[in-house]
Amino acid sequence: MAGRSEGGQAAQQRYGGDRDWAEQLLGHLRPAGRDLRRLVAWLARTTRASVCLQDAAGGLLAGERIPLDAPVAADVATGRVASAALQDGARHVRLVGIPHPRPGSAAGAVLVVARTDPFDRHTAEILGHTAGVLELLLRERELSDTGHRLRRVTADLRLAILQLLMVEDTVSARRVAAGLWPGLLEEDTARVYVIEGSAAARDALADACVDATDGLALVVRCPAMDGHVIVVGPSGEVEERLRFLVADRPGTFLGGSTRQRLALTATAYTQAVTALAVARFHPARSAVYAERTRPERLMDPAALRTWSAALLRPLDTLPHHVRAELVATTRLGLEFTAVSTAKVLGVSRNTVRARIDRVAALIGADVSAPAVRALAQFALNTEAAHGPYDPGGAAPHPRQPVRLPDLLGTGALRDWARSLLGRLDGDGRDLRGTLRAWIDADANAESAARALGVHAQTVREHVRAAEPVLERRLLTGGTDLHEVVLAFLITGEVATPRLGPANPEQPDASVHR
Repeated sequence: MAGRSEGGQAAQQRYGGDRDWAEQLLGHLRPAGRDLRRLVAWLARTTRASVCLQDAAGGLLAGERIPLDAPVAADVATGRVASAALQDGARHVRLVGIPHPRPGSAAGAVLVVARTDPFDRHTAEILGHTAGVLELLLRERELSDTGHRLRRVTADLRLAILQLLMVEDTVSARRVAAGLWPGLLEEDTARVYVIEGSAAARDALADACVDATDGLALVVRCPAMDGHVIVVGPSGEVEERLRFLVADRPGTFLGGSTRQRLALTATAYTQAVTALAVARFHPARSAVYAERTRPERLMDPAALRTWSAALLRPLDTLPHHVRAELVATTRLGLEFTAVSTAKVLGVSRNTVRARIDRVAALIGADVSAPAVRALAQFALNTEAAHGPYDPGGAAPHPRQPVRLPDLLGTGALRDWARSLLGRLDGDGRDLRGTLRAWIDADANAESAARALGVHAQTVREHVRAAEPVLERRLLTGGTDLHEVVLAFLITGEVATPRLGPANPEQPDASVHR
């Protein structure tokens, strides 16, 4: 009895006392201490043993790899036995099955402890309690992994719905959304919002948007911009809730679109991005897209639609779904870069470029030139806003085709163009001349600099200086730049480009030759 008491006291001294090791073990359940590797390392130190935690398939989860008797390890891993003890030469080995979080008899993991000394009562007790803590940590990790997978799948579905809306496939978008968010896209119109914050806090910002909108909106982490969250909100309450959210989060900004048809989600997204640029300088850090005088509103509507339909007529030879896909991709590609468009649509940038090139070949447009890009986008946006010229499917064939100079030659348009470009004349640096040369050089600063006899950095500075004067973004391209290019076309300062297939009778010839 005296020897047993002395042995027990020696063991308690070796392990720091029952209370000490128990308190240390409980410390691994605190939020800051929940780590399988740290717990296994603690067990190895405390029991003066080699410790291994492996999953049921033999994969190492923590600790060091320990050679095992395969049949015994399989019995514990499959749950045929809860634990096992064996002696392998000079080693004493214990195997303990950690129950799997999901129903079933198989163990979720196997804890293996090997030491040269036999397992006394205290060592066995420490091992048993540690196995219980490991079970709790594995259960927590399983739940966390399941929750992460669910959040990932949900985020992927939200992105898929947005991508369907971007290519005007509202039927499929509603079908996907109906299973998870019934009624979300029942309305025919919606507004799009873009919230900008830091890339590091984007996930938390997206979760906050989901909580704030409470099922009233589609919330998507922007696939193109790391700091952006996109929100499609059919309900009128969404904007107010997002404004409150932004107001409580310094360093975040909100840009919103006007209400658009769901099929024009891409247009609404463009408006939201434009409004976001304004929000960065607004005291409330939020802004809604302001409708300004658009050049298309100063044109004869029938003439505009006739001209647009005639330019896009070669696309009518394509199957409807192919045409819709090409048009949607090209509209986004003319507004943003190919890389950003690819991320938004979930395709490769080569696919984006191939689709744009095909549209360009069909309509006979060299989209590398800003003037051509401006006119192509003008025609595509006209069709998107008004739908096909003839709902029955027949393209118009007017006796008197609408010529582009006639379309751009109205007095109202000339007044608009002169007023817009006239803002540049008050600057002594000849911003207007630099901008004209830059557009003629396909928006290439080096080429424009050679034509003007100045440094390329001077060209960039002049273009950048013109942006606040014109209240339009120029260096990033898109609608703002295209409107300025259109103004130069109207005033005649930039030459009108040639558009249309080389052989109108074979509109697709350039693609297949």
